[in-house]
Amino acid sequence: MLLTIDIGNTKIAFGFFEHDELITTLSLATSIRRLADDYTALLIDLLPHHGIIPKDITGAAICSVVPPVGAVLEEVCHRYLNTKPLVVGAGIKTGVRILMDNPREVGPDRVANAAAGYKLYGGPAIIIDLGTAITFDVLSPKGDYLGGAIAPGMEVSAESLFVRASRLPRVDMVAPEHAIGKNTVSAMQSGIIFGCVGLIEGMVARISNDLGQKPHVIATGGYADLIAAQTSVIESVNPDLTLIGLQLIYELNKH
Repeated sequence: MLLTIDIGNTKIAFGFFEHDELITTLSLATSIRRLADDYTALLIDLLPHHGIIPKDITGAAICSVVPPVGAVLEEVCHRYLNTKPLVVGAGIKTGVRILMDNPREVGPDRVANAAAGYKLYGGPAIIIDLGTAITFDVLSPKGDYLGGAIAPGMEVSAESLFVRASRLPRVDMVAPEHAIGKNTVSAMQSGIIFGCVGLIEGMVARISNDLGQKPHVIATGGYADLIAAQTSVIESVNPDLTLIGLQLIYELNKH
């Protein structure tokens, strides 16, 4: 069994693969204060509920945008699972040719998304990851990583309003019925959620114009379903895209 670990700024997603098939996932909140023993204790408690026996895990792959937490999860793999994890980074085969000015600037999660996006949907493609940030990753018809765009995520925007505007409350990420809010909460939800939809529609149009052809548009991340329900430009939703990309990269480096 292969364990894949996607460490984001907000959450850590764990995926478990049996014979290249994703059989279950679980997630934990990202915390730089947790030690290896803390994460191990949480996993010991959670894995049986997902039908996972730790001794069945024979390999692991990690991508992380939070280096201190990545190091802690590496230690968990070594000590608790008795396996040396593959860490996506420089020197690792990914199957993705990165055509950026500095390929090392591309986050490992975005490389994993590109690997899975091209494998599952082909190219050209735009992969939109709706997490702490909203990232747009652009793939050529041959699967080359051409570049992308980065914007603040919805929670970042909402928290900024709460912190910087004394009379604005925190709001739940729920789409209101109408764009015209009739109270402060619905007005904020409209601006944040429909504003995100407008951002995505506008960026897809601009990127498509740059490409000179229509790409397949894929959404992943925590708010993919919420936003995809509000726009027709998103053609596919795959919340497990990064985990699948990690599995593909692990297979490339297995021998």
